[in-house]
Formats: sequence, C-alpha cells, structure tokens
Amino acid sequence: MKYKTTISSRLKMFAFISIFIFSISCGEEEKTAPPTPEVTVVKVIKETTPIYKEFVGQMYGLKDIPIRARVQGFLEGIFFEEGRSVKKGQLLYTIDPQPFMADVAAKESGLAEAKTLLVNAENELARYKPLAETNAVSKSDLDAAQSTRDAAVSSVDAAKANLRLSEINLGYTKIKSPIYGMIGKTEAREGEFVGKDPNPVILNTVSRIDTVRVQFFLTESEYLVLTKAWLKSREAKKAGDKVDEEIDKKTSEYKLELILSDGSTYDYKGSVDFINRNVDPQTGSMLVQAHFPNPNRLLRPGLYAKVKAEMDIIENALLVPQRCIIELQGQYSLFVIKDDNTVESRIVTVGERIGDLWMITEGLNGDESVVIDGVQKIGSGMTVNATTTEFESKTNTQ
Repeated sequence: MKYKTTISSRLKMFAFISIFIFSISCGEEEKTAPPTPEVTVVKVIKETTPIYKEFVGQMYGLKDIPIRARVQGFLEGIFFEEGRSVKKGQLLYTIDPQPFMADVAAKESGLAEAKTLLVNAENELARYKPLAETNAVSKSDLDAAQSTRDAAVSSVDAAKANLRLSEINLGYTKIKSPIYGMIGKTEAREGEFVGKDPNPVILNTVSRIDTVRVQFFLTESEYLVLTKAWLKSREAKKAGDKVDEEIDKKTSEYKLELILSDGSTYDYKGSVDFINRNVDPQTGSMLVQAHFPNPNRLLRPGLYAKVKAEMDIIENALLVPQRCIIELQGQYSLFVIKDDNTVESRIVTVGERIGDLWMITEGLNGDESVVIDGVQKIGSGMTVNATTTEFESKTNTQ
C-alpha cells in the first residue's frame, strides 16, 4: 500500500514539473518573437531635373565713374549730398580758381602781343613786296620779311593754344557729374589741397545703379560644361559661320538667379553679357559678367551675392529624400521594399543634391519604394509592414 502511494506521488510530481517546463518554454517563445516592424516608404521620384550651381559674385554699378581732381588747388566748395542721386552735368566740387584765372589773363596778354607782332610783320611784308618788284630791295630782304611774318603767324597760333589750355585748366576747377547716378562719400573736405598725391586725386565715385553688373568666376571644367550645353542646344540650328552668333545669342538669353546674403532670392533674373577671352593661368578660372535690373535701387556696388546658374538638365532623373540615404565610410545605401514586403539593403551611387532630395545615378530602377521612416529598426531580409506616403519637399529645387 505504501509502495502504491509513493508511485502516485511521483507521477503527480512529474506531471507538475512537465507542465511548469512547458509553460516556461512557451513564455520564452512568446518573448523571442517580436512584432513585425512598421515602416513608412516613399516612391522613387522620376522626373526631368535641372542641375544648378552657385557661384560667389560681386556687384558693380552699370557705370562706376571716379570723380577726379584734374588740377591742383584748394577745395573751395562741395555742392551735393553724399549718398544721393546727382544729375548729369550737376556741379559737384569747385577748386580755388584764382591761380588759373591769373594764368588765363597772362595767356590772353601773350596772345595780344603775338597778334601785334603779326600785324607789324604783315605791314612790313606788304611794303617790301612792291619794292622787290622794282628791285628797290634785295630778294633776301623780302624773304626775311616773309619769314618774320610766317613766324608771327605761328606765334599767334601757339599763343592761342596756350590760352586754350589755360581756359581748360580753369574749367577743371568746376567738377561736374559726367552721368546720372548715385554719388558716394566724399574723400576730401572744403579747404583741403587736392589733385596731387598723397592728397586726394579721386574725390568721389558716381555709379549708375538702375542696372548692376555681377562678376563671378567659372573653373575650366564648369566653363566647358556650359559651353558644351550651349553647343548641344543649338546643334540642330547651326549653319556655317552662324555658330558663334548662336552661342552668343544663347549666352545673352541665359537667365540667372541672384541669391542675396540674407538667403533671399532677388526678384529679377539676369543675363550673361560678357565672358572673358582667356582663363587666368594663376587661378585656372574664367571671369564671367552678368547684368541684373535694379529698378528699386536695392542692390548696391560692392555687395556680394550668389549667382545661381543652370548647368545641365537630366532627363528622367531618379530622386529620393535625403533622409532615406545611409552613409557609412563613404559608401551610400538605402532600404528597398520588395513585392513580398521584405527589406533589401541596396548600395547606390549618389549624384547632385537637389534641395532636400538626392539624385541616384546607380542602384535604382525608378519603379521601387524606399524606406524613409523606421530605418533604424530594420535590417536586410526582414519582413515589414510598409505604409506608403507622398514626400513633400520643403525646399525650392527650381
């Protein structure tokens, strides 16, 4: 009887241990089977995309005319407001004219004296001519009178030229604006001696700013890219010697954008009007100049801005949000969702950044979806629950 009781107890103990082990193993299985990850995916964007590049440029007035003191003297008067508009021919400065007026008077006196000598020489020649016809005077006396008269004529011409030069110098004591434009800060004040170094020679600058020039530099490779693009765009229309004409026309019509130092884009677009004839051998760059309308006078000479130029147009470019790209030791990859909702890690080759998008040149076919949110919790080969969303770019890529 005692033996049967012991067997029964052992059977009950074995059954309890078996149930306990089974329950523990089930719990472990439940813990080791995580839920399927939830990810957000976007379709690869496939569209024709212009490629832009930005160049740092400096602004100049359409005309920047230095106002110079062309004669030496003491500055007597200033007749404009600094930083304001001036008209063509408006009086800007006056230099003490007294020394120049005295010089004009002296030259007038010299001219009068030369004219008097000319009259005497002509009278003398007039008396000698009839006498020479009757041999009352020698031929040499007539020739001397003729030479004296001719010398007197030359003296009068020289006196007139000297007087004209003195009058010109007297005119330089009144300095007027050569163009309509905006004048800057004066470099000299009333009472200063001007016109000779180290004293001010350039007193001011007048700039025409209704249109501004922006100068920037292209590298050799950038210049070749642009030129080839222009040639390609006009290839079908080329005809003999008209090739250069077509390129120049394309250049003049080429629209540029201006990005100001505060990050804003200028309201008016500009056109290339000048490309230098040569590449600077020291810098390996080529000077390019563009002009931009400036009707509200917002832009001023000396400002720096970025010139945004269209370098190329890529047909059917593949674009993905930059958030999709994983960079590791110079290698770029992203997660592609396959038809069976499994994840594939794909190595890709990236191209230009277009705002918050990135161009993919190799690794995608254009009809796939890539993971944009939840990248950190997935790996290659995993099965996921994918939710497709439409990506809205927060940057202006045009």
